[in-house]
Amino acid sequence: MTNKDRMLKGKLYCSDDPDLTFETKSNRGMLEEFNSTSFRDGRRRGFILKQIFRKTGKAIHIEPPFFCDYGYNVSVGENFYANYDCIFIDASLITIGNNCFIGPRVTIITENLPIDASVRNDGLEYARPVKIGNDVFIGSGSIINPGVTIGDDVIVGSGSVVASDLTSHAVYAGNPAKKIGDITNEERKIWKDQQTEYYTDSDVSQQES
Repeated sequence: MTNKDRMLKGKLYCSDDPDLTFETKSNRGMLEEFNSTSFRDGRRRGFILKQIFRKTGKAIHIEPPFFCDYGYNVSVGENFYANYDCIFIDASLITIGNNCFIGPRVTIITENLPIDASVRNDGLEYARPVKIGNDVFIGSGSIINPGVTIGDDVIVGSGSVVASDLTSHAVYAGNPAKKIGDITNEERKIWKDQQTEYYTDSDVSQQES
């Protein structure tokens, strides 16, 4: 079994393996091109991202700079947006659903090191997948740790450290991230009313017509 096979199966592997090193260097070449594109060239940016990632929706927008290890382990759904300076450490699968918004300087990590120092010092590590559902907003500076699953319709407050699974329809914050409230129908109504007011505002309506 190769080191890449072991990495993808969640077993101990060596990231200094020549084949894995070649893949990360190839990916860095594409990232270098992406990160140097003009803000005017959204089409080119989208094209490069579709070459880097395992799967994307039609609508994808990431603000440079952006960094990931391999790229082929990342899948994102429709209407995906990530702000500046995000990092995806994708030694295992990172799967993100539809309508997800990632704040600036968010880090998603699948790679981890053994507790035993002698094993770490031997250059061995392992990886666990991260799964993020639909309609998720992750606030700026948050860290998503290996093996975490985040449900649908979740808000993660800025600067949070997510070390365990988060269930759907709730707001989480802190280090480690803990549930601070449910997303209720009453809360939704408040924002729906503001949305209606926005679209009925005369100045806004004229600008968008």
